[in-house]
Amino acid sequence: MIIDGKKIADGIITRLKAEPKPEKFLAVVLVGDDKSSLSFIAQKERAAHDLGVDFRLYKFPASAKNDDLREEVGKIAGHKSCGGVIVQLPLPADVNRHYVLNAIPPEKDVDVLGERALGAFYAERGRVLPPAVGTVEEIFRAQNLTLEKSAVAVVGLGLLVGRPIAAWAMWRAKETFLLRSTSDLAIAHQADVVITGVGKAGLLKTESIQSGATVIDFGYENNRGDFDASDSAAIAERNIDYTPTPGGTGPILVAKLFENFYLLNADAG
Repeated sequence: MIIDGKKIADGIITRLKAEPKPEKFLAVVLVGDDKSSLSFIAQKERAAHDLGVDFRLYKFPASAKNDDLREEVGKIAGHKSCGGVIVQLPLPADVNRHYVLNAIPPEKDVDVLGERALGAFYAERGRVLPPAVGTVEEIFRAQNLTLEKSAVAVVGLGLLVGRPIAAWAMWRAKETFLLRSTSDLAIAHQADVVITGVGKAGLLKTESIQSGATVIDFGYENNRGDFDASDSAAIAERNIDYTPTPGGTGPILVAKLFENFYLLNADAG
């Protein structure tokens, strides 16, 4: 079965519409003009428009220097009327990602990517979850899955997806397998739920997934996910549920970003 990420995302947006809307603006910082980044920003802007959230895009050239970017991000975050800041990744190769992200104070870090916000999350004291973790929670809820009863394989241990999900799952799942793109992916066959975020199209084949398992695919390369969903007959025969690319985890991620924005500004109105 294909898991309808848009339907799940619409449910989150509907919930948010029933909550008091933050009167502060959400800032998105774009460095350069990466096509994928522009597409992801457009999705966020559409969600902001749907919710009536003040969405502001700040553009900087790919040639921008570390110190200048950090200073500008700090200035944006420092506005009293700013309620959240997103630095769109990836950044140009010569930009120190952590140096720039750490300019965002944790109370405005809706992506949970700065060291202070991440540290609070890993200590289980954060006000909000990393959006990828929140996305997995939503899918578990929609699919009536129980994490404590599930063996989980996390493929890819990157900053945005694999690392926070792995940390979250290790303390909760019945069993957790941590795999890199170069690992023996046959190990994933032991998992009830496979979560992948490598960004290598078709990396994970149907034969690596056990019958009745669920695949949560965050990977994105050339409009395809990490899970090779081309053999629909084999997927149906094995009774595998999976998130498609596009239309799977992406819309949920965007909705969870806005949920974080609302939660971080709940006291501010």
